Amino acid sequence: MRLALLGCGTVGSEVVRLLHEQSADLAARVGAPLELAGIAVRRLGRDRGDLPVDPALLTTDALGLIKRDDVDVVVEVVGGIEPARGWLVEALRAGKSVVTANKALLAEDGGALHDAAAEGGGDLYYEAAVAGAIPLLRPLRESLHGDRINRVTGIVNGTTNFILSAMDATGAGFAEALDEATELGYAEADPTADVEGFDAAAKAAILASLAFHTRVGAADVHREGITEVTAADVASAKAMGCTIKLLCIAARGVDAAGRETVNVRVHPAMIPLTHPLASVGDAFNAVFVEAEAAGQLMFYGRGAGGAPTASAVLGDVVAVARNRLAGVRAASESAYADLPVRPMGEALTRYHVSLDVADRPGVLAAVAGVFARHDVSIATVRQGSAAGTTGRGADAELVIVTHVAPDAALAATVGELRGLDIVRSVTSVLRVEGGL
Repeated sequence: MRLALLGCGTVGSEVVRLLHEQSADLAARVGAPLELAGIAVRRLGRDRGDLPVDPALLTTDALGLIKRDDVDVVVEVVGGIEPARGWLVEALRAGKSVVTANKALLAEDGGALHDAAAEGGGDLYYEAAVAGAIPLLRPLRESLHGDRINRVTGIVNGTTNFILSAMDATGAGFAEALDEATELGYAEADPTADVEGFDAAAKAAILASLAFHTRVGAADVHREGITEVTAADVASAKAMGCTIKLLCIAARGVDAAGRETVNVRVHPAMIPLTHPLASVGDAFNAVFVEAEAAGQLMFYGRGAGGAPTASAVLGDVVAVARNRLAGVRAASESAYADLPVRPMGEALTRYHVSLDVADRPGVLAAVAGVFARHDVSIATVRQGSAAGTTGRGADAELVIVTHVAPDAALAATVGELRGLDIVRSVTSVLRVEGGL
């Protein structure tokens, strides 16, 4: 089986290394040797150290490599939307099987790839696109295919999980924790895709598409990052027996007309320390799946890095290579349900709201009245002196946790609170997930 490898960076070089080191075992598992037909790179002259590859295999002509008749499987680890989309559509339409780790492309235009795979008759596998080495997508696509999945909640970005874990452990602010993550190599020089939630949102779209048999794109995902999470938020979470995580949440529900829908979102949230995801620290990933028959399932491990991601890529390569030798292809995309995506305003969630208010009689009643006008029920209220103030007439702090309500009602409540004369500032708003 002849492979065309697109990209030879952190992940691609690990793919090459594992192909070389495990060649005999891989051949035994596939039923035929796996050979590199070529490797498409941006620069031929780049120093690749002791990478075990014949320089003659390197080329800058990715499209020419893909079109070669002796290529059976195309492995793409370049990333980005273009030119990767054009390359993979070309390969799939030509009947070649494709293995990709390109979460951004799958979330942006996965439908085009699936359509091209159906047209050409090849396989499209992408286990490495969401959680590195964690076996996650295939269980959703195959093992749980006879079940009904109701909710998927995950920590799918190692950078943000490291930052929030560091803030929780040390009391550091966001900027300090980000600096530490950068120094240790967990954060890119430009961490925007991670800390603003773009990376997690792409992964959430892929998970929702598989879990609910519905095409979900990145534009369907409500996205918020962690840049506004403060040390005070983390301390408040601790006081409630919670921790803060950047969660991707995909859930079934019904809209006002009673139609079944899905809601997909990425945002920081407080979760109780008793929740299985609360103990996921450092740069690890974990996904919590709730299904009707199987119940609650947890998938945990390293979600990024060259070697873990290459492991998932090669797992897919073995699968598609065996299919080609047997003259079969895997089951095609399952998007029969075609459920509408429910907007964030209709999602049911809970809020944790911290207010800096005037310390005088009637304030609590006025604040409670705002919640009541928006049909939002208050679960708990904690009151104390605002930081740096003492004595009657100074500011006070109110910390309110709501019961479940539509997100639009909760957001409108906070909006009205910001306009009250008695509210000096709304110092924090965080969603609460997982039950308290």
